[in-house]
Amino acid sequence: MSHTAASGPDRQPIWSRPERGSRGPAPAHSREAIVAAAITLADTEGLTAVSMRAVAAALGTGAGSLYRYLSSRDDLLDLMTDRAVGELRPYPQVEGDWLETMVLLGRRQLALFGAHPWLLDVIHRPSGIGPQSLAWFDNCIRILEPVRCPVAAKFETIAMMTGVVSLFARRESAAGAFSFAGVDLAAYPHLVAAFSQPSGPAPRADLVERTLRSLLTGLLLGDSTEAG
Repeated sequence: MSHTAASGPDRQPIWSRPERGSRGPAPAHSREAIVAAAITLADTEGLTAVSMRAVAAALGTGAGSLYRYLSSRDDLLDLMTDRAVGELRPYPQVEGDWLETMVLLGRRQLALFGAHPWLLDVIHRPSGIGPQSLAWFDNCIRILEPVRCPVAAKFETIAMMTGVVSLFARRESAAGAFSFAGVDLAAYPHLVAAFSQPSGPAPRADLVERTLRSLLTGLLLGDSTEAG
């Protein structure tokens, strides 16, 4: 199989391929070591710095040797994504109700994106759904078992939670905070009126928690007949 074909939409998922080819000399590095080196590179220099050549150089070998393990950079990105998602383990047990546990998982996702900012750019790749990603979905479905609603709604909610958390992660990684300071609002009467109102007491929960709770209860309990 050529590298081009291996990178196309019909390529065989990396998860279903052996760790190394059957031909040639025994490789000096494991697939795990290659992925670890790539993640270190992405964490320190960004995703654009991750190439087969750069990863090979970090391992002290030639780029050609990596093709004994991987067919393309796409394979590498898939493995990096799944290995990072695996850092969400061990999954919490359901102590109390399902909502508290799902909010905790959402916070863990946010911390994971903070540790690996590059993950925001690859997490939604359909080819990146590997064993660890499947285990994540399986765990979420386990937590949501008490909720009486269609299973399709549960999958949609899990996906929406990841999407919302990724938005918060992008917001946190953006330089500076949004502000109207220094802006003449005279031509915007509704904004002027809004800013003239008292702010009121601060919410007891932060915006991340409030958003996750609203999302989860709104999507899961809106059409449910019973919740645990």
